[in-house]
Amino acid sequence: MSSVAADPSESGRRRLPAQARSRERVERILDSAARLVVSNGVDGLTTRSIAEAAGLPVASLYQYFADKEAVLLAVCRRDMAEMDEQVASDLAAVSELTVHSLVETSMRAFVAVYHRRPAFMQIWMRGRANPAVYDYGRHHNRRIAANLLALGVQAGLLTTDRYDDDEMSAIAELAVEVGDKALQLAFQHDPQGDPFLVDQAVALVADYLERVTSDR
Repeated sequence: MSSVAADPSESGRRRLPAQARSRERVERILDSAARLVVSNGVDGLTTRSIAEAAGLPVASLYQYFADKEAVLLAVCRRDMAEMDEQVASDLAAVSELTVHSLVETSMRAFVAVYHRRPAFMQIWMRGRANPAVYDYGRHHNRRIAANLLALGVQAGLLTTDRYDDDEMSAIAELAVEVGDKALQLAFQHDPQGDPFLVDQAVALVADYLERVTSDR
């Protein structure tokens, strides 16, 4: 297995906001971009429209972001961090951890954030048009896979004599990528996510992990 690449999340970022006023401006830029994505789509977005929606001069936006693609990456970075927090919080509340509850809790935590952050899925499904977004998403998925694998192994859920460590890492990454693509399909035409497809996505990933880690 190849090692996880360096975090590409700061691509196109001109400078990190240190002061509270600067952080508020950046958050306003991200919120405005997200609202415009929901109302007008990704392709209609421009740095000027983002700045106008945020009530800022375009020059102020360029202090923090090189272009609109950098803004979209920052939106994804923020929303993925929120997903990480939601997953950790929801897993900590699980009374009995099983392979199925590990998968279902994690995937439904993602869905909860997609509901709160409706622009994210539109940006992520267009990720291949933005290499930085795509690279960061893959980086994030590999990190999720590593973290969930470590949790599963620690709980005695994902241990098997049939696969070595690299193979188990590959299995975990495959499960996360399949789950990600399945959820994209569920949200492709329904901003709330097709409930049937969400349920099927959970079952698909859980059944796969239960099968490969069973003694059969």
